[in-house]
Amino acid sequence: MAEVVIEAENLTKRYGDFVAVDQVNLRLQAGEVFGLLGPNGSGKTTTILMLLGLTEPTAGLARVLGYDPQRQPLQVKSRVGYLPDQVGFDDELTARENLSYIAKLNGLRHPTGRIAEALARMGLGEVADKRVKTFSRGMKQRLGVAEILLKRPSVVVLDEPTLGLDPEAAREFLQIIRDLKREGITVLLSSHLLHQVQMICDRVGLFYRGKIVLEGRVTELAQQVLGGSYRVQLRAEGPDVTEILKAVPDVLSVDQREKSYYELEARRDVRAEAAHAAVSAGARLLAIGLQEPSLDDIYARYFESVGANDRSHLRIVGGA
Repeated sequence: MAEVVIEAENLTKRYGDFVAVDQVNLRLQAGEVFGLLGPNGSGKTTTILMLLGLTEPTAGLARVLGYDPQRQPLQVKSRVGYLPDQVGFDDELTARENLSYIAKLNGLRHPTGRIAEALARMGLGEVADKRVKTFSRGMKQRLGVAEILLKRPSVVVLDEPTLGLDPEAAREFLQIIRDLKREGITVLLSSHLLHQVQMICDRVGLFYRGKIVLEGRVTELAQQVLGGSYRVQLRAEGPDVTEILKAVPDVLSVDQREKSYYELEARRDVRAEAAHAAVSAGARLLAIGLQEPSLDDIYARYFESVGANDRSHLRIVGGA
């Protein structure tokens, strides 16, 4: 069983009568990438700040790598890297000078080699001695990750890391997250960009009004919210095979859109069984395709079910 590295139990934050985070329970395992979704003001950032020990919970418990962020903040800080949505560096200093200053603040001894390694790894080696005021947002984000890498963390927390990046810079940053996961680093990611979250995260949690209302893998959430995880499109000439396709195990429904076009909703990928069933019934298979569940569908359907209109807060396109 994988080690639990981040844990929240009934974590709550109130500001007067307003409940920003309401009894959140969360468990992240070592090496996974977990995505926090939800409209602005739903509690994502406040939860992150409590996990980092940067704001005190009103009630509940948090553990990060076995440490209490409130009672043991230095132990958490030394092992957890945090990239906020707005990265702050001294624009008049170079990238190398910024990291040298931060290394001194963190008490790192002889950091020169570690700084050079972090800059090179983030593709900033050639601009290490240029002032940060000349950097694009994407370059500043990579410098932020270089800062995180100085402490060689076990956990990395990223708050809207690709917001405002052009598509190419966003793709590069997603690859950085994949590389962190490959090294066994746990990543907690907050984002509005559904397509990117689905590409990179092992599991996701959907915040709404301070609560995590959905949590799991995309396929699990699709089953829970949509009733089925997969849509199979099948085109076949010959006899009507609607009833034949309905009899395929784990098929939930079959919709004949045109004379030779069928759309199946299923709990799993049933393309092989559906194709075999259609051909066995005397039909000639022309094409078959699969549409996997999307976070956009899950998000939209959930908020339709609760009568909310928060979908506009999330970007659903593939680019940044």
